[in-house]
Amino acid sequence: MELAVEQVFNAYPNAIRARLYEVRALIFNVAASENIGHITETLKWGQPSYLSKTGSTLRIDWSAKNPDVVSLYFNCNTRLVDTFKEIFQHQFQYQGNREITLPLSEAIPYNALKSCISMALRYHQIKHLPLLGQ
Repeated sequence: MELAVEQVFNAYPNAIRARLYEVRALIFNVAASENIGHITETLKWGQPSYLSKTGSTLRIDWSAKNPDVVSLYFNCNTRLVDTFKEIFQHQFQYQGNREITLPLSEAIPYNALKSCISMALRYHQIKHLPLLGQ
């Protein structure tokens, strides 16, 4: 992990940091299990960000303005969040066409989130498919 990314993680409150590390691990696990290739971890807009050569950037963060959730951000110029809404209507809370929020008080819906992460990391390969191949 780059020092700058590590510093951002270390600045989060403990419970938030643990949840974000859980999401981070899921991102790398999906990439490995689906042979997506190298994942670049960096900061974009001050948020931990993950990108693959075949996908669209995925960012994760928490804000004191909305302290009960962590967020995953997707490029708003893609069909990703609209597709997630279609497939996983009630499994996530959505903010517009770019954000999934995960309440800290609830378990992460792992299978659904793994699918969303997979679609983001492979977006340029699947963007032409109905429902992004799901």
